[in-house]
Amino acid sequence: MPFDLQPYLSGALVDVRPLREKDFDDLYAVASDPLVWEQHPARDRHRRDEFTRFFHEALASRGALSVIDRKDGRLIGSSRYHGHDPRHDEIEIGWTFLARSHWGGTYNSELKRLMIRHAFRFVGTVVFLVGRDNVRSQRAVERIGGVLSGTRADGSNGESVLYRIESRTSAPS
Repeated sequence: MPFDLQPYLSGALVDVRPLREKDFDDLYAVASDPLVWEQHPARDRHRRDEFTRFFHEALASRGALSVIDRKDGRLIGSSRYHGHDPRHDEIEIGWTFLARSHWGGTYNSELKRLMIRHAFRFVGTVVFLVGRDNVRSQRAVERIGGVLSGTRADGSNGESVLYRIESRTSAPS
Protein backbone atom coordinates (compact mmCIF):
# COMPACT_ATOMS: atom_id res chain seq x y z
CA MET A 1 0.00 0.00 0.00
CA PRO A 2 1.51 3.41 -0.95
CA PHE A 3 2.14 5.99 1.78
CA ASP A 4 -0.82 8.38 2.08
CA LEU A 5 1.00 11.72 2.41
CA GLN A 6 -2.16 13.78 2.87
CA PRO A 7 -4.47 11.93 5.24
CA TYR A 8 -7.42 13.23 7.18
CA LEU A 9 -6.60 12.79 10.88
CA SER A 10 -8.59 13.74 13.95
CA GLY A 11 -7.78 14.08 17.63
CA ALA A 12 -9.36 15.69 20.66
CA LEU A 13 -7.83 19.11 19.89
CA VAL A 14 -7.06 19.18 16.17
CA ASP A 15 -8.21 17.99 12.80
CA VAL A 16 -5.59 17.53 10.11
CA ARG A 17 -6.37 17.62 6.41
CA PRO A 18 -4.58 18.23 3.10
CA LEU A 19 -3.41 21.81 2.56
CA ARG A 20 -5.48 23.62 -0.08
CA GLU A 21 -4.84 26.69 -2.21
CA LYS A 22 -7.75 28.44 -0.49
CA ASP A 23 -5.96 28.08 2.89
CA PHE A 24 -3.43 30.76 1.94
CA ASP A 25 -4.98 33.79 3.67
CA ASP A 26 -5.80 31.98 6.91
CA LEU A 27 -2.40 30.31 7.06
CA TYR A 28 -0.57 33.53 6.25
CA ALA A 29 -2.43 35.20 9.13
CA VAL A 30 -0.67 32.66 11.39
CA ALA A 31 2.68 32.81 9.58
CA SER A 32 2.86 36.62 9.48
CA ASP A 33 3.86 36.67 13.16
CA PRO A 34 7.68 37.13 13.17
CA LEU A 35 7.96 35.35 16.52
CA VAL A 36 6.74 32.11 14.91
CA TRP A 37 9.98 32.08 12.89
CA GLU A 38 12.29 33.58 15.53
CA GLN A 39 14.44 30.41 15.95
CA HIS A 40 13.82 28.96 12.51
CA PRO A 41 16.56 29.01 9.84
CA ALA A 42 14.12 30.89 7.52
CA ARG A 43 13.52 33.81 9.88
CA ASP A 44 11.99 36.00 7.18
CA ARG A 45 9.16 33.59 6.37
CA HIS A 46 6.74 36.03 8.03
CA ARG A 47 7.15 38.30 5.00
CA ARG A 48 4.38 37.78 2.45
CA ASP A 49 6.73 37.17 -0.49
CA GLU A 50 8.73 34.56 1.44
CA PHE A 51 5.62 32.89 2.80
CA THR A 52 4.06 32.80 -0.68
CA ARG A 53 7.08 30.88 -1.97
CA PHE A 54 6.94 28.53 1.04
CA PHE A 55 3.19 27.98 0.60
CA HIS A 56 3.49 27.07 -3.08
CA GLU A 57 6.37 24.69 -2.31
CA ALA A 58 4.16 23.09 0.34
CA LEU A 59 1.31 22.60 -2.14
CA ALA A 60 3.72 21.18 -4.73
CA SER A 61 5.13 18.72 -2.20
CA ARG A 62 1.80 16.86 -2.07
CA GLY A 63 2.55 16.11 1.57
CA ALA A 64 1.48 19.36 3.25
CA LEU A 65 -1.27 19.45 5.83
CA SER A 66 -3.48 22.08 7.45
CA VAL A 67 -4.05 21.97 11.20
CA ILE A 68 -7.50 23.01 12.38
CA ASP A 69 -8.49 23.80 15.98
CA ARG A 70 -11.50 21.56 16.67
CA LYS A 71 -12.86 24.01 19.24
CA ASP A 72 -13.59 26.81 16.77
CA GLY A 73 -12.71 25.47 13.31
CA ARG A 74 -9.87 27.97 12.79
CA LEU A 75 -6.78 27.07 10.79
CA ILE A 76 -3.92 27.27 13.32
CA GLY A 77 -0.92 25.94 11.41
CA SER A 78 0.60 23.45 9.06
CA SER A 79 2.92 20.45 8.90
CA ARG A 80 4.24 18.13 6.22
CA TYR A 81 5.36 14.62 5.38
CA HIS A 82 8.45 14.52 3.21
CA GLY A 83 11.04 12.18 1.77
CA HIS A 84 9.38 8.80 2.09
CA ASP A 85 12.28 6.37 1.77
CA PRO A 86 11.07 2.77 1.47
CA ARG A 87 14.66 1.50 1.31
CA HIS A 88 15.38 2.93 4.79
CA ASP A 89 11.77 2.41 5.96
CA GLU A 90 11.41 6.06 7.01
CA ILE A 91 9.57 9.33 6.45
CA GLU A 92 10.28 12.85 7.64
CA ILE A 93 7.77 15.02 9.47
CA GLY A 94 8.60 18.71 9.38
CA TRP A 95 7.84 22.25 8.27
CA THR A 96 5.51 22.44 11.27
CA PHE A 97 4.37 25.77 12.64
CA LEU A 98 1.46 26.74 14.84
CA ALA A 99 -0.08 30.03 15.90
CA ARG A 100 1.52 31.31 19.11
CA SER A 101 -1.90 31.09 20.77
CA HIS A 102 -1.50 27.31 20.45
CA TRP A 103 2.06 26.98 21.70
CA GLY A 104 2.88 25.19 24.91
CA GLY A 105 3.02 21.61 23.75
CA THR A 106 -0.52 20.28 23.90
CA TYR A 107 -1.57 21.06 20.33
CA ASN A 108 1.83 20.29 18.80
CA SER A 109 2.08 17.02 20.73
CA GLU A 110 -1.33 15.87 19.53
CA LEU A 111 -0.57 16.88 15.95
CA LYS A 112 2.72 14.99 15.94
CA ARG A 113 1.22 11.93 17.64
CA LEU A 114 -1.52 11.78 14.99
CA MET A 115 1.02 12.13 12.20
CA ILE A 116 3.42 9.59 13.72
CA ARG A 117 0.68 7.04 14.30
CA HIS A 118 -0.39 7.43 10.67
CA ALA A 119 3.22 7.14 9.45
CA PHE A 120 3.78 3.92 11.38
CA ARG A 121 1.15 2.27 9.18
CA PHE A 122 3.68 2.59 6.33
CA VAL A 123 7.20 2.88 7.82
CA GLY A 124 9.18 1.85 10.86
CA THR A 125 10.96 5.16 11.47
CA VAL A 126 9.90 8.80 11.57
CA VAL A 127 12.65 11.41 11.37
CA PHE A 128 12.65 15.10 12.24
CA LEU A 129 15.25 17.57 10.92
CA VAL A 130 15.43 20.63 13.17
CA GLY A 131 17.54 23.75 12.71
CA ARG A 132 20.61 23.86 14.98
CA ASP A 133 19.42 27.07 16.65
CA ASN A 134 15.78 26.05 16.93
CA VAL A 135 15.91 24.96 20.56
CA ARG A 136 12.15 25.31 20.99
CA SER A 137 11.46 22.75 18.23
CA GLN A 138 14.24 20.45 19.44
CA ARG A 139 12.65 20.33 22.91
CA ALA A 140 9.23 19.73 21.39
CA VAL A 141 10.53 16.73 19.41
CA GLU A 142 12.24 15.37 22.52
CA ARG A 143 8.98 15.67 24.49
CA ILE A 144 7.22 13.36 22.01
CA GLY A 145 9.99 10.76 22.18
CA GLY A 146 12.44 11.89 19.50
CA VAL A 147 15.93 10.51 20.03
CA LEU A 148 18.86 12.70 18.98
CA SER A 149 20.71 10.83 16.22
CA GLY A 150 23.30 13.29 14.94
CA THR A 151 22.96 15.67 12.02
CA ARG A 152 21.85 15.41 8.40
CA ALA A 153 21.83 17.69 5.40
CA ASP A 154 18.45 19.35 4.94
CA GLY A 155 16.59 20.60 1.88
CA SER A 156 18.04 24.11 2.28
CA ASN A 157 21.65 23.00 1.78
CA GLY A 158 22.19 23.32 5.52
CA GLU A 159 22.89 20.90 8.32
CA SER A 160 20.06 20.10 10.72
CA VAL A 161 19.85 18.18 13.96
CA LEU A 162 18.38 14.72 13.32
CA TYR A 163 15.87 13.04 15.62
CA ARG A 164 14.31 9.59 15.18
CA ILE A 165 11.29 7.79 16.54
CA GLU A 166 11.18 4.05 15.87
CA SER A 167 7.81 2.28 15.72
CA ARG A 168 9.14 -0.84 17.39
CA THR A 169 10.34 1.00 20.47
CA SER A 170 8.59 4.33 20.87
CA ALA A 171 5.14 4.29 19.29
CA PRO A 172 3.32 7.27 20.84
CA SER A 173 -0.05 6.69 22.40
